[in-house]
Amino acid sequence: MLKPRQSSCQNLYQALLSMRTPEEISRFCRDLLSKHEIDELSRRWQVACMLAKKIPYTEIERETGLSSATIAKISHWLKRGLGGYKLAIKRLKDKNY
Repeated sequence: MLKPRQSSCQNLYQALLSMRTPEEISRFCRDLLSKHEIDELSRRWQVACMLAKKIPYTEIERETGLSSATIAKISHWLKRGLGGYKLAIKRLKDKNY
């Protein structure tokens, strides 16, 4: 049996999967998260994509405004995480986004 927190997370993931368009996801995320939280997530995703393209940390810092420590953390998860960043990057690349 899932623990309550795991169950809540699974329910959230299912809610995200139920969205059918980017617009629906945008509306759902805006209801769920503050603009600041969405901006932070967006910048982290931008960093992951830039790292995947082998863009230097200094350029990433300049473009995103994130610290080298945050960039290093994202780099760590990109290289040694559970593969979520890599999977999403690959799927978007395959769809030519």
